[in-house]
Amino acid sequence: MRSVRAQRQTRVRALLAAFVVLGAALPFVGGTAGAQAPTIAGEVASAEEGPMEGVLVSVQKAGAPISITVVTDANGRFRVPGAKLSPGSYSLRIRAVGYDLDGPQTVTIPSPEADDLQLGLRKTEDLAAQLTNTEWLMSMPGTAEQKRPLIECMSCHTLERIVRSKFDAEEFAAVLRRMTNYANNTTMARVQPRIAEREVPEERVRKVAAYLASVNLSAAPTWSYPLKTLPRPKGRATRVVITEYDLPRPAIAPHDVRADRDGMIWYSNFVEPFLGRLDPRTGEHAEYAVPVLKPGFPTGSLAMEPDEDGNWWLALMFQGGLAKFDVRTKRFAMFPVPPEMNGDTTQQSMVMPRRSHVDGKVWTNEVSKQAILRLDLASGRYESFEPFAGLGGGRTHSPYGLAADAANDLYFMDFGDESIGRVDAKTGAVTLYPTPTQASRPRRTMLDAHGHLWFAEFAANKLAMFDIKQETFKEWDVPTPHTYPYDVFLDKNSELWSGSMSNDRILRFDPQSGAAVEYLLPRQTNIRRVFVDDTTTPVTFWAGNNHGAAIVKLEPLE
Repeated sequence: MRSVRAQRQTRVRALLAAFVVLGAALPFVGGTAGAQAPTIAGEVASAEEGPMEGVLVSVQKAGAPISITVVTDANGRFRVPGAKLSPGSYSLRIRAVGYDLDGPQTVTIPSPEADDLQLGLRKTEDLAAQLTNTEWLMSMPGTAEQKRPLIECMSCHTLERIVRSKFDAEEFAAVLRRMTNYANNTTMARVQPRIAEREVPEERVRKVAAYLASVNLSAAPTWSYPLKTLPRPKGRATRVVITEYDLPRPAIAPHDVRADRDGMIWYSNFVEPFLGRLDPRTGEHAEYAVPVLKPGFPTGSLAMEPDEDGNWWLALMFQGGLAKFDVRTKRFAMFPVPPEMNGDTTQQSMVMPRRSHVDGKVWTNEVSKQAILRLDLASGRYESFEPFAGLGGGRTHSPYGLAADAANDLYFMDFGDESIGRVDAKTGAVTLYPTPTQASRPRRTMLDAHGHLWFAEFAANKLAMFDIKQETFKEWDVPTPHTYPYDVFLDKNSELWSGSMSNDRILRFDPQSGAAVEYLLPRQTNIRRVFVDDTTTPVTFWAGNNHGAAIVKLEPLE
């Protein structure tokens, strides 16, 4: 029989072996016990300004899909957290409107110079290439009414493509007619034509074409107006770390991005028939092919929502239906719209399954018919509600962002006009509540535990709240003009987070005090749905770069 001492020695050796195995499996975070992890740090300066606050410094390890960005402080200093780096060669890039990097483009860690880089910036020779959509809209002459149609263009491409073109009004008219017949879920990396052609009033086409030809390079080699820029970040807006996860194909268009219960990040692909998953700890990426319901029609999904079991529901746009992904079996269940409701223009952009356990029914929309649909899971049948029937007035309506309360009563945004709608789950009765601002075009929404419906007023440049009990509204202007917020999320600290397709900034807003912080992102970023992970302190913000094939993680430091 072995002695107690021998048994104890055996257990110690086993524990030491386990620690060795565990240490080999863990990612490198740098250094030995008590030593600081190797990092990349230094100062950014220019001849014009000296040390520069608010310059974004991004580092990306050679061959890796993950880049880390920090922002210089009031003294021009920056430091990338060592825990986010491992030994190797890193490329460097900066973002500071009006400037280009005029210094080292790469750095290796660990190395003595990596901890005290001196990054010099020089005035750019192509300011136009650095402007955001918001800055182009600020720069262009013209009325708000003339500029308003351009907010639709941002869904597919940047405004830089327009202002750099040399089309005259007649040529632009032909371009607009063609673009009218591209699907909503089109990007420059994947253009998708509609099956059913649309017609746009000729008078409207010619009016827009004439304006576009007045702000591009059709009449002169340079623009006739000065290029205006937004200020660089300052103060709290510099206290942030941004991580970007590049996805494996440039055509991937992450639209809705959400975290699951295990911290994995899932996204809907706006232009391809896949559901994507990202492991933010390693950058590992996986895709699950969504069955194609209508071959030859545009593919891709928009809204992605979890049900009470953590399964993912997708709205399949022009594929005509919904999909449910079982996270346990990794299989899809498909719910096509029936033939009598399913035509060449049928489009489901939204889905709301969260309360399906109440009555076994899932909400969606039908864009082409300006209708709300409800799927009965037991029978697989859809029923239709027409919330705008009989209104008249020649106004355009579009049921969009959806939220359901505890009774599965539906609240929806009228993205085409200005109302919040409610459908009673038991009676089917519809009530419309016009927003205080006319033509606000409310877009995406969320319902909190207190009965407050938070939403973005896209065309009004506002964030808003509708109290479903009191039936009252509150609105707040966003701080930057031409932001056009797409979505809003209320975090555990009662702060609102929003993003847009126009200004490459993430808005953090306190509706009680009115205090706002705008975090600039490292690259041109087209943001749709936003999500906040409340399990971290401070909270963590997630979104997809819809045009840049990347997932964005933003960690405020305070």
